[in-house]
Amino acid sequence: MLLEINPLVLPDIGLVFWATVAFLILLIVLGKFAWKPIMNAIREREQGIEDALARADKMKAEMAAMQNENEQLMAQAREERATMIKEAKEQTLKMISDAKDKAKAEYDRIVTEAQATIAQQTNAALTEVKNQVGGLVIEVSEKILRRELANKAEQEKYINELAEGVKLN
Repeated sequence: MLLEINPLVLPDIGLVFWATVAFLILLIVLGKFAWKPIMNAIREREQGIEDALARADKMKAEMAAMQNENEQLMAQAREERATMIKEAKEQTLKMISDAKDKAKAEYDRIVTEAQATIAQQTNAALTEVKNQVGGLVIEVSEKILRRELANKAEQEKYINELAEGVKLN
């Protein structure tokens, strides 16, 4: 059982020759006219892809830089906000302290004025009481003196008692 090869399956030598010649002519024509434009198109496509990748990397770097810049701006804004809040609190405390000091000064002034008014009114009242007491003393003294002046003997006796009570130096 030998394998028999069917003559229809085996190509003829002439056919192989002309197929090879046609292939070489096709290869030369393609190499001369089509190969360079195809290779140039492929190179241009590769260059376009590389440029797009480079632009993408550049954009990515720019985005990272912008993000860092935004983070710095946010940090700066937070610091400024904290400073402003601190200053506002300090200003509020200062205003409260100033208001307390003003209120205390006003209180002290009012108390001083009230004390001065009270002292003045007290002195006026005391003066009036002294005047009234003085008037009463004078009135009583006048009544006593009228009664005693009416009796001459008692007056002389009283004068002698006073004279004895006074010691001469």
